[in-house]
Amino acid sequence: MPKISVEIPQELLDDLDDHVGDDGKFVNRSDAIRASIRKNLDILDEIDDRHDRLEADDQ
Repeated sequence: MPKISVEIPQELLDDLDDHVGDDGKFVNRSDAIRASIRKNLDILDEIDDRHDRLEADDQ
C-alpha cells in the first residue's frame, strides 16, 4: 500500500485522535483516515450521480 504525507491542522488531528484507540471507533489514525476518504468519495459519487456527471462505467 502506498504511503502519502499530508499536513493537517492540529485541531483536526486532535478531533481525529478522539476517535482512535481503545475507546475510539478506529484502531489507528491510518484506519480512520482511510475510512474518512472512502466516505467522502462515496458522497462525491452520489452528488455526481445526481447531476449526471458519472460515466456509465463508474456506476
